[in-house]
Amino acid sequence: MDKYELYCLVDPFFYDTIEHSTAEDADFSFVNRPVPDGWAHELGDMWSYYAPAGGPPLPRQGWKIHVSARPDDAEKAIAAVWDYCVPRGTAFKFLRGPAVHVMVNSKAASRASSGKLITVYPRDEAHLELVLKELDELLRDVRGPYVLSDLRYGDGPLFVRYGGFAERHCLSETGERVLAVEDGDGNLVPDVRGSTFSVPPWATLPAFLEPHLAARNAVTTLGLPYEIESVLHFSNGGGVYLGRDKATGERVVLKEARPHAGLDAAGRDAVARLEHERDILRRLAGLDAAPGLRGYFTLGEHHFLVQEFVDGVSLQRRLVHRYPLTRATCTPDDLAEYTAWAVETAAGVSAALDALHERGVVFGDLHPDNVLLTESGRIALIDYEAATLAADQARPPLAHPAFYAPADRRGVDVDRYALACLRLGLFAPQCTIMVPLSRAKVAHLGEIVKDTFPAPAELIDAAVATVAGGEPERTPLPLPGEAPWPEVRAAMCRAILASATPDRDDRLFPGDVDQFRPGGGLNLANGAAGVLLALHAAGLGPFPEHERWLRERALRPATGSGLGLYDGMHGIAYVLDLLGHHEDAHDLLGICLRENWESAGTALYSGLSGIGLNLLRFGHPDLALRAADICAGRLAGPVPEISGGTNPRAGLMHGSSGPALLFLRLYEHTGDPALLDLAATALRQDLRRCKPADDGSLQVNQGWRLLPYLDEGSAGIALVLERYLAHRPGDDLADALPRLRLVGRSAFFVQSGLFRGRAGLIAALARDPLAHDLVRGLRWHALPYEGGLAFPGDQMLRLSMDFSTGTAGVLFALCAALGDQQVHLPFLEAATPERPSPGDTVEGGVRHGTSGPAGS
Repeated sequence: MDKYELYCLVDPFFYDTIEHSTAEDADFSFVNRPVPDGWAHELGDMWSYYAPAGGPPLPRQGWKIHVSARPDDAEKAIAAVWDYCVPRGTAFKFLRGPAVHVMVNSKAASRASSGKLITVYPRDEAHLELVLKELDELLRDVRGPYVLSDLRYGDGPLFVRYGGFAERHCLSETGERVLAVEDGDGNLVPDVRGSTFSVPPWATLPAFLEPHLAARNAVTTLGLPYEIESVLHFSNGGGVYLGRDKATGERVVLKEARPHAGLDAAGRDAVARLEHERDILRRLAGLDAAPGLRGYFTLGEHHFLVQEFVDGVSLQRRLVHRYPLTRATCTPDDLAEYTAWAVETAAGVSAALDALHERGVVFGDLHPDNVLLTESGRIALIDYEAATLAADQARPPLAHPAFYAPADRRGVDVDRYALACLRLGLFAPQCTIMVPLSRAKVAHLGEIVKDTFPAPAELIDAAVATVAGGEPERTPLPLPGEAPWPEVRAAMCRAILASATPDRDDRLFPGDVDQFRPGGGLNLANGAAGVLLALHAAGLGPFPEHERWLRERALRPATGSGLGLYDGMHGIAYVLDLLGHHEDAHDLLGICLRENWESAGTALYSGLSGIGLNLLRFGHPDLALRAADICAGRLAGPVPEISGGTNPRAGLMHGSSGPALLFLRLYEHTGDPALLDLAATALRQDLRRCKPADDGSLQVNQGWRLLPYLDEGSAGIALVLERYLAHRPGDDLADALPRLRLVGRSAFFVQSGLFRGRAGLIAALARDPLAHDLVRGLRWHALPYEGGLAFPGDQMLRLSMDFSTGTAGVLFALCAALGDQQVHLPFLEAATPERPSPGDTVEGGVRHGTSGPAGS
């Protein structure tokens, strides 16, 4: 969740960037310092960039320097680097403010970027050596976290890594567009930014850095009284390892803490929290509710706590395995059995908390991953970094957002709040994360739980009252599946329009954090184009002011804007044309065609399959066939059975089903059966990465979970397979279709969005009888906003109005299920039974000649 937390610092309702913060201390003071004469300055979401405007350009890649600093030393470090680099004409950048600095060094932050406060760009290796030597003297008193991706210079805050200076991109082995550097042969390859230091094969570590590498390698775990068996978990603060005491043979857990890293809201680093946890475990010695303390030691600068290994499974894993509403075969008996287990388990967790409270300890970080259930029935609470003493009446400095008590709860009331969220969360997983967006939501969740499960009403009502802090508010909403469709549609439109910010240049409607990438505020997935598409599909509008906002910005795309159907300019052109702005659409298409579009990946979301479909729509069948040829060339060879991670992703938006859709649409245009064969090959690749769930449904296998969703799950594959079977109804692939669609019988989905939530299942099964229950299930996530109806975005920490994750996407799905007109995702309308005549393109079953604007 680390990429989302940074965007939760500014607005309580929507994801936003730090530059829109009204806090006086949002930026470091140097951001407002006048730019030196002859220097260029660029201010981004996270970084403030400085480079001399004249003189020879920097190399496009090389050895770069990172300066690390703890919060107390940040301004001092920036001042020293500024005063050093500016007179010498050396380019640099620094994180723009204290909140961003703390966030990138927080426990949940990426280990690959941890510690990097400042980056300095030397011109060559000789300059690198000089800058390191001189900055090492200037920054001698500065301390900061170790930058895991880099090699440390001496024992100070300077670190070195080989990587890109200029922003260039290439395709990774998984087909993703990633930052790139040139290898020894001049080819662009991924600029890997991991959590360990390495030298690329074509580069050589400068000789003056070899002693620093030797010093790094001299610290090992040899000689420890513990044998490390496996890694249980990594965070920015350190690792958690399963080990064994060499003397006694006892299995133990070792928790590692890195100094100055893993900061919490109180500014404590991982070491301070680990020392605190050690003291709390001493206080709880002998309780079944807490693991026993076995030892504490340091290795190098890292601290290690050794504790009893509790041989159990987390409550989160047990919940996922047992929760009945995610299974298509759920029965009333399943609901009753689960309810009995959930009530008993919550009572056991309550008893464990009582034992802590009797010792004067507030746990402070109760959530299902911190509860272990053993076969013997023991319930143990783990991770005491956030624990406090009850007598202090304190609040924990960090906690899971779905269980974090509001500011009016202190001391043991913090645990009571989290326990009430846990009682509700066992029946409505993750849903209490939405409560800060509307306090009235907790009462609504309580009613849904009592309506769905045979849970004791008094227990649910008590949990609701605890979370609400008294009598819960109730806000009536026109809910999908309950209120008339026109009322629901009008309420969603009110919320979307109320959120609009036409005075801003970066985005018109608030959405997912991806809208803050270049061009993201305009595109189909997260920007204005997608929202306007949904409003148009709902029969609402026109909205001239909002369309003008999009038109004015579409023809001057930001540097780095995507080209694709959902992430970039092709999707914007599609929407502009649909809204009747044909000239703008064709002008934007011309911009797209002047780019190196053939180097894109194959994905429907961002690559050639989406681009090819749009080119076909706009009357460029030869270019569409060129896109298909490139996609076909990349289908060769078997794909792994696991989707994602280090493997290519499966599914409609990012997998082989996107190219399959392009092949099918081109077959409908040309009648060439070879295109049908290619579609079959692509679909087989995605089906290879599907696995039967316990309920018999077929879902995409990511190794650690199964995915049913529209973007890279079974629902999206089913849409393309259904289109394929319209042309080859007797194909052996037909057996997979009902199993892919079976997941639509599930009653619960963690999120509501179109691409990765319930709305995508509604869109995929819009005219199926299953859609009715799916529509009614949107009540789990429905929230009020400005007199209207809205839905949360991905991670559910904030509302979203965009197409991919938020309210516009839900509106679009509901139009497909409840509206009078047939509504489909772009290029996914029903297959045309007849083949068009040569020179025509096909869009929605209507023939468009290539001589005029598409859609005219």
